[in-house]
Amino acid sequence: MYHEIDLDKIDRNSEPPTEEPARQYYFMAKCREWVREFEQKHGRRPCFFAQTFGCQMNARDTEKLAGILQLVGFEETADEQADFVVYNTCTVRENANNRVYGRLGYLHNLKKKRPGMRIALCGCMMQEPGVIEKLKKSYRFVNLVFGTHNIYKFAELLAECCETEQMVVDVWEASDQIVEDLPVQRKYPFKSGVNIMFGCNNFCSYCIVPYVRGREKSREPKEILREIEKLTADGVVEVMLLGQNVNSYGRTFQPPVTFANLLEEVEKIEGLSRIRFMTSHPKDLSDELIAVMARSKKICRHLHLPLQSGSTRILQAMNRHYSKETYLTLVEKVRKAIPDLAITTDIIVGFPGETEEDFQETMDVVKRVGFDSAFTFIYSPRSNTPAAAIKEQVPEEIVKDRFDRLLTSVQEIAAQKAQKLTGSVQKVLVECVNDHDASLVTGKLDNNSTVHLPGGAELIGRIIDVRLEECRGFYYYGKQMIG
Repeated sequence: MYHEIDLDKIDRNSEPPTEEPARQYYFMAKCREWVREFEQKHGRRPCFFAQTFGCQMNARDTEKLAGILQLVGFEETADEQADFVVYNTCTVRENANNRVYGRLGYLHNLKKKRPGMRIALCGCMMQEPGVIEKLKKSYRFVNLVFGTHNIYKFAELLAECCETEQMVVDVWEASDQIVEDLPVQRKYPFKSGVNIMFGCNNFCSYCIVPYVRGREKSREPKEILREIEKLTADGVVEVMLLGQNVNSYGRTFQPPVTFANLLEEVEKIEGLSRIRFMTSHPKDLSDELIAVMARSKKICRHLHLPLQSGSTRILQAMNRHYSKETYLTLVEKVRKAIPDLAITTDIIVGFPGETEEDFQETMDVVKRVGFDSAFTFIYSPRSNTPAAAIKEQVPEEIVKDRFDRLLTSVQEIAAQKAQKLTGSVQKVLVECVNDHDASLVTGKLDNNSTVHLPGGAELIGRIIDVRLEECRGFYYYGKQMIG
């Protein structure tokens, strides 16, 4: 929709519309007027820098912010030496908050040298109790603060921010509103994330996400399909369907629409080659979804299935709603249906009350499943979550020892599994010129493994046949097969 809208034809002197997204385009027109005045005064267009802290959901939100900024006339720059800086924050762990506060110290010094500079903070951290008061008290130089529920309102907030030197704060506790057809500036021309739902209903005892992202709400299937159709028409060959728990997509619709139903419709879109998704909660991985994945020609042979712990006792304390046995049974079912599926996972070490016996249960699952890779984390108490109040915190030296043992096991198993593909020919989506060697390009296998191979920028965005000639544990060196 936004490609067809001419901001210069919007009457900026009229009252702003009440309906979305028309209201936001009105304020985009207002912002463009501010940009032109800036350009006349300074002889250049204003520039912006946007940085994402956190998950793929945050990264997709940042693309929306960048899309609005570019549409109104801002130019993107590579660092914080900018007229407008926006940090899209994460709050999954305490150190994520500390990192943002540390960067704000740097921005404060930068802003003293650039008096007209404006700083915005948004995202999950802004939804956490106490953060706004801390910003008002100790970081008064921040110009704009908003949260996860009203990101669609960015143009309106930007217009207000440009017209005042006062801190603008607009953080909502919750919202059921999903606004479609707003600008997006994709990082990659050939692949894109697509939000299919927002929020989370699971309330794992260690996790703050449901409190800052709100309850689950799903986008209408027709809107998702329309977005993906437009993306493929624009050259996108791979989409990543995003949600905190994609397996519970569509349950609030009447009649309900399952995630498996949605995947079947996405598969029909011509021009689309690859479909990925994350994250899947084990408790909601249905037989229907497994069947759809098994017969699909476009869904990538990769499933991220967070384990968190192999101990049923700890899983219960985590409020995960499955046991060690049900997880193993699920993996067996999936592997039987899709033998070539790569399974990756998340594991937390040192959850409150975890004993050596509990940890050995986790090690047992790791060995029995044989994960293709795993994101391993040391538990850290997250304020305002039930787990943070548990008194039986595991001593740091014990947690570190367990973490090291787990990491060694995970890496050894993953390397053994990866080695099995050496010598085979696989499809690779080339994503970029290699960061360390310009004679190489880097891409992804269907199973999400990384491959480096000789080639130039002309290969970027193409899916090509590559022989995997050497395995380096977590990545491969390959050679393009010609003819």
